[in-house]
Amino acid sequence: MSNKTVRWGVLATGGIASSFTADLLAMRETDGAEVVAVASRTTATAKAFADRFGIPRAYGSWAELATDEDVDVVYVAGPHSAHRVAAGMCLEAGRAVLCEKAFTLNSREAEELVAVARRHDRFLMEGMWMYCNPVVRRLVELVRDGAVGEVRTVHADFGLAGPFAPEHRLRDRALGGGALLDLGVYPVSFAQLLLGEPDRVQADALLSPEGVDLNTGMLLGWDSGATALLSCSITADTPITAAVTGTKGRIELGRGFFYPDRFVLHRQGAEPEEFTAGVDTRHSLQYEAAEVMRCLRAGEKESPLVPLDGSLAVMRTLDAVRDRIGVRYPGDDNWTPASSR
Repeated sequence: MSNKTVRWGVLATGGIASSFTADLLAMRETDGAEVVAVASRTTATAKAFADRFGIPRAYGSWAELATDEDVDVVYVAGPHSAHRVAAGMCLEAGRAVLCEKAFTLNSREAEELVAVARRHDRFLMEGMWMYCNPVVRRLVELVRDGAVGEVRTVHADFGLAGPFAPEHRLRDRALGGGALLDLGVYPVSFAQLLLGEPDRVQADALLSPEGVDLNTGMLLGWDSGATALLSCSITADTPITAAVTGTKGRIELGRGFFYPDRFVLHRQGAEPEEFTAGVDTRHSLQYEAAEVMRCLRAGEKESPLVPLDGSLAVMRTLDAVRDRIGVRYPGDDNWTPASSR
């Protein structure tokens, strides 16, 4: 694709789709991003979204977007329960796909989706924008270069106070509701970015009457001796911070750790060092969009920043957590959790 304009389609019209589309439009002149189509379950909803953002084509079905030959890549922004079907449909029709996190409902669906992408030789990436953030990328470099020594602990949390009514999507089992897939995916992904897939998983949770997790704590363990203490909640406004501690120091990320604009490195025997992005990263999804476009122009089928094997590993951990806390979704038919860890 060289330096040509990358033509985006947006599948779904909710809040995250709006934020992502706004960021794409801001990249039109500088990065060659163009939003050419949007799809929803109804034509009216798609048309309203298209009118809001000046998008030329609005479709009342996902299939119409998937088969639009003028679309290079589709951003799948529906609920977790729809990711496997929507992203798979687009891949099979020849579109590249950026699929929101959590990648799918469970690891079986994630494995199926990756298999479809590889069978059709199409680009696929999970929308884990945290991994593309320049501050997080710098943090990873420092940890891998031994700035904090051998990693011993990771702490991270993400909680919202709510309250969320029983009919809210976050409490809807059919949509993959609960704290874990919406919020817990961030602490888990942060820990696995630094330490890889854990060897052991423990978890406990408070469940809603609908059977989704309202408040979940996780303890992950690695054979290296490292541990990660993680939590997520849709009943409590937690600090939403993260830290990684090693044998020679620690790195601390403030509130909103998954979209940081700075962090502080504490080395033993040295003054704290602050690393900053120099820009406001609070609402920017542009980093992941830029990575997708870089990959497409380079002919790459997956991103080295958000590799598919890493997304599969996170899904296996989320499966294991759900197995421990007793959360199952209607889409879990034929699902076998990674319960042996």
